[in-house]
Amino acid sequence: MDTLVSYTGPEDTADGSARLTLDSPHNRNALSSRLVAQLHAGLRDAAADPNVRVVVLGHTGKTFCAGADLSEAAGGDPGELAADRAREMAALLRAIVESPRPVIAAVNGHVRAGGMGLVGACDIAVAGPASTFALTEARIGVAPSIISLTLLPKLSARAAARYYLTGEKFGATEAAKIGLITLAAEDVEATVAGLVADLRLGSPQGLAASKALTTAAVLAGFDRDAERLSVASARMFVSAEAREGMLAFLQKRPPSWAG
Repeated sequence: MDTLVSYTGPEDTADGSARLTLDSPHNRNALSSRLVAQLHAGLRDAAADPNVRVVVLGHTGKTFCAGADLSEAAGGDPGELAADRAREMAALLRAIVESPRPVIAAVNGHVRAGGMGLVGACDIAVAGPASTFALTEARIGVAPSIISLTLLPKLSARAAARYYLTGEKFGATEAAKIGLITLAAEDVEATVAGLVADLRLGSPQGLAASKALTTAAVLAGFDRDAERLSVASARMFVSAEAREGMLAFLQKRPPSWAG
């Protein structure tokens, strides 16, 4: 099986962190089922290693994560496939939030769709000057449903309304201003290394318990809304408007919306 997420334990990293690196640049680190499974496995390995105090989630290539791997949508009932993928995404985001280890996102590339949810799920997020962010779902007839579980608790209400609706692109400085990321940095690796050094001063119990205080409300949102949002997301994904929006995107033309 191809390695789409590489895992490096603390014995092999310069700063003693565990490193999970999205390593599927050929499809912009899209969230295929295999990549998601490997990311789950890496999170479990980090949680089981008593020497791990912190996990750093990074990437290769110019894109941190472009969202779902749409090439996996073929075959089977479209509605059921879409619902299964939505549930898969919700489970992945929850795994990051529930991890007893603090997770730092180290981003210096483009972030879209499900990638935005990954950033929101991390406890701390650092983004560099090559980073761009956008929530373009409304432009293709859908909505950022599942990723709202991790984004809405982080974004200011005004910023969420603006960027959910306009789909406009913004950079790391704006992302820090609105709460999507923690820090905009010229040197992502150096900034992350400093954060790791601070986190490694904490005890495993102290870090896990302190993180749990900050994530309790987010997890309550998963309990309350994840299934409802998965069903709603699937319904939109197979709608006529979404089909037109995605086709228009692929054909590089303006969509023709009914009504």
